Amino acid sequence: METIKNFPQIVKKNFNLVDKKDFPLLENNFKSKNKIIYLDHAATTQKPSQVLEKIEEYYKKFNANVHRGAHQLSAKATEEFENSRSLVAKYINANSTQEIIFTRNATEAINLVARSWGEFTLKENDEIILSVMEHHSNIVPWQMVAAKNQCKLKFVGIDQDGKLDINDFKSKLTNKTKLVSLLHISNTLGCCNPIKEITKLAKVKGSLVLLDACQSLAHQKLDIDELGIDFLAGSGHKLCGPTGIGFLWAKKEILEEIPPFFGGGEMIQDVFEDTSTWAELPHKFEAGTPAIAEAIGLAEAIKYINNIGLDRISEYEKQITKYLFEQLSQIKDLVIIGPPPKIDPNRASLATFYIKGIHSNDIAEILDSKGICIRSGHHCCQPLHRHIGVNSTARVSMNFTTTKDDINAFIEKLKETISFLRLNS
Repeated sequence: METIKNFPQIVKKNFNLVDKKDFPLLENNFKSKNKIIYLDHAATTQKPSQVLEKIEEYYKKFNANVHRGAHQLSAKATEEFENSRSLVAKYINANSTQEIIFTRNATEAINLVARSWGEFTLKENDEIILSVMEHHSNIVPWQMVAAKNQCKLKFVGIDQDGKLDINDFKSKLTNKTKLVSLLHISNTLGCCNPIKEITKLAKVKGSLVLLDACQSLAHQKLDIDELGIDFLAGSGHKLCGPTGIGFLWAKKEILEEIPPFFGGGEMIQDVFEDTSTWAELPHKFEAGTPAIAEAIGLAEAIKYINNIGLDRISEYEKQITKYLFEQLSQIKDLVIIGPPPKIDPNRASLATFYIKGIHSNDIAEILDSKGICIRSGHHCCQPLHRHIGVNSTARVSMNFTTTKDDINAFIEKLKETISFLRLNS
C-alpha cells in the first residue's frame, strides 16, 4: 500500500486507504452488472470480512452464554466478551471497563441516561440544553423526562455558517442547567461542535455533559478525559461493527449512584421475594443475556479501524470531503447546508443538500436505479429542517472506503438526474 505523505495528490490519483476486498458487499457488487456505489455511511457502515468471520467464529466455536457458566465454552465466550469491553474503553480512553455499559444501540444508551440519571436526579424547573441539530434520539428521551419531572428544555440554534451558535449557547446556559446533551458531529450539517469549550462553560454552572458520538467515533480520535464530558453514547454499526450493539460510557461515581434502567437476570446480586440488590458495575445496567456475538464483532471492527489508524482516516476523509464539496459547488441551484471544509476543517465526510425545484426523494430514487446509494428525507432531524425552512434534503456520506472514482460517478449521475427531472417537471 502506498504511504500517505501528500493527501491531495493521492486523492487525485484515486488512492485507496483500504482494500475494498475487505468489504464483501462492496467488492461483490463492484464486480456485478449492477455495481453499487455506497454513499450512506452516516446511516450505517459496511462490515469488513474480519468482523463477519469473528461473529461466525463465535457461533461455530464457542457459542455459550457469558458470566453464568463454569464450562470451557462459557469461559471462552466471557473472555472474548469482556475483552470487547476493554477495547471499547481503550478506544475512548475510559478510566475503567466498569464505566462501559453495553446497550443495543446509542439510542438505548441515551435513554438509559435519561431514565436512570434524568428521572432520578432532575427536579421541577431544572433545565436541559440541547441543540436544534440533534438527532431525534437525543431529543425525544429528554422530552419524556421533562414532561415527567416538569423540567425545561432549551434548544441552541445554528449560526449563518451552519455551525452551533456558541453565543446562543452561552445565553441559554444558567445555574438551572443540569445537563447539556449534544452531538459531537451533526449527521446532517456535518459540523463538528466545540465540545471542549462547551464542557468548560457547562462545568462553571455545575452542569453535566452528555455527548452523542455516533458520527465521530469512526472518523477521528476521541478522548473523554480531554473533552471533560460525563456521558458518551456510541453505536457499533457506525463503527464497521454489527447492528444491535452500542455502548454508554459514564463516570463510575455517577453509575454507582443512579438506579438501573432494566431489571432481570445478570444485573442482580441477590433476589428475595420483596427486594433485590444490584450487581457490581458494569453488570448492574446489563440485564439479561447480552448481545454477545455483536459485542465480539464490535471489538473486531475497532481492531480493524485501529490497524488503519484514526489519524490516517481523518486526514484521508478531509481530502475526499474537500473534493466532494468542490464538485458539488459547480452544480447550478444546488444548496449545501452546513459549513464547508474551509470553515470547519473537522467537519464530517458528508454533504447534505437540496436542489431548488426538485424533491430530494426523487433524486435518491433515480440515483438508486443507477446503482448509487444515498439518503433522502429529514435524517431524523425534523427540528433542524424546520429551522432552515426545508422539508427534506439529500445526503451523501462517505468513509475511508470511499474513493475519488466513487465521487466522480456520483457527480456524473447526479447531473444526469437533475437534467432528467428538469426536462420532465
